[in-house]
Amino acid sequence: MHIADLCEAHWLALQSLMNGGSSQAYNLGNGNGFSVQEVIDTAEAVTGRKIVVVNAPRREGDPARLVADATLARKQLGWQPQYADLATIIEHAWKWETRGD
Repeated sequence: MHIADLCEAHWLALQSLMNGGSSQAYNLGNGNGFSVQEVIDTAEAVTGRKIVVVNAPRREGDPARLVADATLARKQLGWQPQYADLATIIEHAWKWETRGD
C-alpha cells in the first residue's frame, strides 16, 4: 500500500473522530494482493538492483494470499486509495529513500 493512501486514511479517521464519530478499526488496502516474489521482482526492476533472496518453504499457518478488505473504510470514511500499481508504489518509496543520493 502506498504511504500517501495510508496517510489519507488516517487523516479521514481523525476527522471522523473530531466530528463526533466513534473509534473504529479499519482494514486498509488497495484491493490487490502481491506475492513476495512479485514484490521482489518489481523492486529489482524499479531500483535496478539485485535483491539477495533466501528461498524457503512457507511457514506453517501462513496463508497463501492476503488481501485487505477496505470496504468499511470506504463506506464510513469515504476513503479511496489512489495508488494500486505495485511498480508505482515501489518507485515512489525508492525515490524517497534515495532523495539524498
